[in-house]
Amino acid sequence: MDLIKNNADTALTDREKQPAHEQVYQTLKSQILFGDLVPGQPVTIQGLTDSLGVGMTPVREAIRRLISDGALIFQGNRRVSVPLLSASDIEQMIFARLSIETELSRRSTDKIPAAEIDQLERLDQQLDGMISDGDVGGYLRLNHAFHQALYSHADAPILVDLAERLWLKFGPSLRIVCGRFGTQSLPDRHKDIISALRDRDAEKVGIATAQDIDQGMSMMRDTLPNP
Repeated sequence: MDLIKNNADTALTDREKQPAHEQVYQTLKSQILFGDLVPGQPVTIQGLTDSLGVGMTPVREAIRRLISDGALIFQGNRRVSVPLLSASDIEQMIFARLSIETELSRRSTDKIPAAEIDQLERLDQQLDGMISDGDVGGYLRLNHAFHQALYSHADAPILVDLAERLWLKFGPSLRIVCGRFGTQSLPDRHKDIISALRDRDAEKVGIATAQDIDQGMSMMRDTLPNP
């Protein structure tokens, strides 16, 4: 757990230096991304203010940004919720993720230093432990950290931003799938990605990333009810 703990400690230190509205935004974003807020369950602005121990103004600002990101929807009466995904939503996300994230992976192949590939391998080893232990929360966080670390080397900030917005949309639903079936059934093509990165084979990196995405999203599409 050293890597994830160090990353969490760094993130916490960075967050403490941020303005209140940014801290609230990052906290709520993390709760959505990793499924702590359940799709379809409404929450009140006052409830979020109380649970986070902050004023209403930074909560409103964070919610405004997350609605703009498509991660929350406003339901009136000062209530917001994480959207429920339809089969059509998931199909569109599959198309978008395959287009954007495979390209990010390919672009990262020649740029990522060997030491960072070693870091990805260590992350993946920790992720294997989460899968074996059935630790859904740990799996979701490490899986996101793996992809985020890989894509950060693509030198493509617009594509990275689009990918992060997509993760915000499907993350809560992935938590539901993990909760129902556990981590053992989840796909993990990370070892194929790492092997192809070491060979500096961008095409194989893209293929392995696409397989990783397609298996996970197809499981979500076939599992979740169509609202």
